[in-house]
Amino acid sequence: MVQTHDADVIIAGAGMAGATLALALAQGGLRPLLIDPQPFATQLEPSFDGRSSAIAFSSFRAWDAIGVGDRMRPHAQRIEQILVTDGRRPGASSGGPTAFFLRFDAAEIAARVHSEPLGYMMENRRTRVALSQAVEAAGLTIHAPAKVTGVEVKGAGARVILADGRAFRAPLVIGAEGRGSAVRKAAGIGVLGWDYRQSGVVATLKMERPHNGVAHEYFLPSGPFAILPLTENRASLVWTETTSAAPALKAARPEVFLSLLRRRFGDFLGEVSLTGPTFVYPLSLQLAERMIRPRIALMGDAAHGVHPIAGQGLNLGLRDAAVLAEVLVDAARLGEDIGSETVLARYSAWRRFDTTAMAAGMDAFVHLFSNDNTAVRLARGTGMALVNRIGPARRFFMKEAGGAVGDLPRLFRGQVL
Repeated sequence: MVQTHDADVIIAGAGMAGATLALALAQGGLRPLLIDPQPFATQLEPSFDGRSSAIAFSSFRAWDAIGVGDRMRPHAQRIEQILVTDGRRPGASSGGPTAFFLRFDAAEIAARVHSEPLGYMMENRRTRVALSQAVEAAGLTIHAPAKVTGVEVKGAGARVILADGRAFRAPLVIGAEGRGSAVRKAAGIGVLGWDYRQSGVVATLKMERPHNGVAHEYFLPSGPFAILPLTENRASLVWTETTSAAPALKAARPEVFLSLLRRRFGDFLGEVSLTGPTFVYPLSLQLAERMIRPRIALMGDAAHGVHPIAGQGLNLGLRDAAVLAEVLVDAARLGEDIGSETVLARYSAWRRFDTTAMAAGMDAFVHLFSNDNTAVRLARGTGMALVNRIGPARRFFMKEAGGAVGDLPRLFRGQVL
C-alpha cells in the first residue's frame, strides 16, 4: 500500500525561527505544515512576549530574501553603534565610559550591502506579526492550537501525533518549538546544560533624549545590563539580576523601578518612562546532545538555548532555518529523500560546530563578566581596551556579531533559494 504524506516537512513550532523556515521552504518549492501549541492570534499579543531581539544584519538579509523584510523594516531600529563598558557601576552614571570599554561603529565595516547597520533591534511581537502575515499570504497550512504528543518514524516517513488524536505524515519532522520541545523528547534526544541562577528583567522604555541608534551594554557583577534602541525613541531594557532579586524588580511600583534604573544607568538620556509591563525570564544554558535523528531534525531553542549576553539566540535559530532550508531544497531538486540520514547529516555537520562553539562562548562570557573578582575584572577590562585599539580585531568582532563570518548559507548572503 502506498503511504501518502500530508506535507513535505512538518514543523512543530510556528515561532520566529519556525515560521522563517516554513517561508524559506515554500519559496524553494516544498510544502511545509506548521503546528504550534499556542493559538496563533495569542502569539501576536503584546503580553505574549515582552522581549525585543537583536537581529544580525545577515539575518535580516535572509528575511529580505524570503520576502518579509519590507514587512519588518518599519519596526526595525538600526543599531549604528554599540558601547560596551565594564565596571562596578555603569560608565554613564559617572558622566562617561571608563577606560575599559569597547565602541563598535557600523561605519567601520566595509563592503556591506546598502550601508547595513551593525544590526537591528525589533520587538518580538512585531516580528511575529510580520511573519504571520507572510505565512498567511503564502497560503501555508498551520494548525494552532495543536499540541504534539508523539512522533513515530517508520520507513520513508514520520507520523506526528497530536493531543486531540489527529495525525499527520511527512518525510521529515522539524522540532522548532523551544526548549521544552516535544519532538526532541519523542526522538529520545537528551540535553546538556545548567541554570545560571540569573533572570532577565525586561521592559520597554520611552526616552526623553534621542538614543541615535546607540546600544549600551554594561557588565556588572550581577550580570549584563543593557539599554538597546527601538523605534520611536524607545529602548528595550534587559536587566540581569539574581533569580532571587528579579521578582522584586518586577513587582516594584513604576516610580521605584525607574529610580533604581537611574541609579544604575544615569540620566544622560534624560527622563525615561515605562511603556508597558515588566517581564522576567529565567536564564540557563541548554544544548541538545545531537541535532538529528532518522526523519527528525532540531533547530532554534529546541537545539540550543543560550544566555542573551550577546544577543545571539534568535540569530542562531535563523541561521539554522537558512541552512536547513538550503540543504532540503537542494536535496529535493536533486531528487533525494529529504528526510534521509544522508541529507540531514549535511545540516548537522554545517550547524553543529557553530552552535556548540557559540553556546560555549556565551557560557564563558557569563562567567567572565558576571564576576567581581579584582584580578578577573582587570584582565577583562585590559582585553576590552586592547580590542578597542586594534582596528582589525574590532572589525572582526563586528562582522562575527553580524553573522557575516564563516560558511554562510545563501539566504544570509541575500540570495534566494
